[in-house]
Amino acid sequence: MREHFAIKYLRREVLPTVFCPGCGNGIVINCFLKAIEELGYRDLSGFAFVSGIGCASWCISPYFKADTLHTLHGRPIAFATGLKLARPDLNVVVISGDGDLAGIGGNHLIHAARRNMDLLVICINNLNYGMTGGQVSPTTPLNVTTTTTPYGNIEPPFELAELVAAAGANLSARWTTYHVGQLVSTIKRALKKEGFRFIEVVSQCPTNFGRRIGIERAPDLLKWIRKMCTVKKREGDGKMKLGIICERDRPGYLSMLKEVERRVQRAARGDNFRSWWIGSGIRGCGARQGGRHL
Repeated sequence: MREHFAIKYLRREVLPTVFCPGCGNGIVINCFLKAIEELGYRDLSGFAFVSGIGCASWCISPYFKADTLHTLHGRPIAFATGLKLARPDLNVVVISGDGDLAGIGGNHLIHAARRNMDLLVICINNLNYGMTGGQVSPTTPLNVTTTTTPYGNIEPPFELAELVAAAGANLSARWTTYHVGQLVSTIKRALKKEGFRFIEVVSQCPTNFGRRIGIERAPDLLKWIRKMCTVKKREGDGKMKLGIICERDRPGYLSMLKEVERRVQRAARGDNFRSWWIGSGIRGCGARQGGRHL
């Protein structure tokens, strides 16, 4: 009989849970591990997971039976980039929150998408800084009350999936914790692609976000999120578009880096290597040709 999708061989049993009652992080954990199981993986030895600071950063550690890096606030993509360059054989996955990835770490996010770095980034967007007290975040909807916007948020929120798509990612998508089937399918789709892949998951936070907008029960907040999102977005309707925002087949960063390496090797074997080296502006590497420094 096929094992139940709780997939104990991929997940540590941690009790009590580190998450608040009604939090959507557990849903995302199960969706990711279900996608892994359906792709045929029997363990996570070929993966490495990176997170920053925040509620969502607790998804991978302690729950995943895998190698994990719990990094500085806003820096998981920077750490993950270095890890992928050092270990290109690994599937490097970042799971963190909207405050960590889009607020403190927003610059890393857009440039990783621009470079088409070979990473899968899952952003659990609970629409506020949930761990530190419910402050306004870059994704908090307009007019919403938070601890730092007691009279309503006046700053237009980022649409993260659209932002990442515009920056050049190979895949950018948005779902919610209500759309578990679609989320599992998109994770599987993303894991089969190279380049930068980004999945935004809008998730309920009853403890901070929900309490301050007057919706304290997790099921009611999930219904509110579902109504706030739509598959067919109309201009000015104030809703978030669900689905695949963009999908491309640009070469990933590692593929482009290998092509540069091949060009360098070809040039090194030819007569034009010295002129290429001087023209490249590279200095101080102590390179030699024919027993002498260039």
